[in-house]
Amino acid sequence: MTIFYALLAALCNALNVIAQHLGSISSAEKSKGWRFVAVLLRNPMWLAGWGALAGGFVFQALALHVGQLSVVQPLLVTELVFALLLRRVWLRQHIRGVTWWAAALTCASLSVFLAMSEPEGGTYYPDSGAWATGAWGAVGLAAVLALLGTRGTVIQRTALLASAAAVMWALVATLVKTMTDTLTEFGVWGMFAHWPVYALAAAGLGAEVVHQTALRVGPLSVSQPLLVIVNPIVSIALSVWIFQEYFTSDGARLAVGAVAFAAMCASVVALARTAPPTMSSHSAASDVAHP
Repeated sequence: MTIFYALLAALCNALNVIAQHLGSISSAEKSKGWRFVAVLLRNPMWLAGWGALAGGFVFQALALHVGQLSVVQPLLVTELVFALLLRRVWLRQHIRGVTWWAAALTCASLSVFLAMSEPEGGTYYPDSGAWATGAWGAVGLAAVLALLGTRGTVIQRTALLASAAAVMWALVATLVKTMTDTLTEFGVWGMFAHWPVYALAAAGLGAEVVHQTALRVGPLSVSQPLLVIVNPIVSIALSVWIFQEYFTSDGARLAVGAVAFAAMCASVVALARTAPPTMSSHSAASDVAHP
């Protein structure tokens, strides 16, 4: 069920991106400024996007509750593949052949990574010392990256800020897993008597602020691959450190898994860089006509 829930979360996230984009475009033609927000709130497509986002959160939480963090977060990379399929089927965009190959390699290498590395284990009661060092270490790393992202070229700043956001989103996933465990043990009201839900809210707010800053500073072709790649890397590190998850002890299988993970990262970069730059049905055709 872990893989099923994680893939549903990735699909919902992709649906959110497409639906909110379509809702924003249709509403932008009718009004500007604060009235634009009011129009958005009455736009069924934009609201459906929020519904898909909520669904993505629920499915991710379910996947994290029943499975390993080191399995769920890499699987969320498939959001890019689902988004590509939706852009072709729903928006009727022309997708280049190289992009489809990159998507196929992403799925294949992800499957090999999970099959070869065999993530397993984990505890419902992490050590408080591991929590403190892991969580504050992630916050500290994100802060350093964000601080470095205030200087340099646009590309450098975008890359550093996107990496900082990805680190924070990995921490958010770690907190979601802990919050679901707290919810199961103490119930809805009891959950609010414990720290994970408040830490999740604070980390989520910080992640969203840095994320939006990265998107505003530079091109999506730079930020998107790093947001997708850095998140599972940090998530795996946190899963081992905090939840005591582990991988196969077979050196050969672990090596194949590591190579597959590197291939997945490379294919994600290729997918992000060769996909149509906008969601306009004319953008991909324009790219083909003017390489």
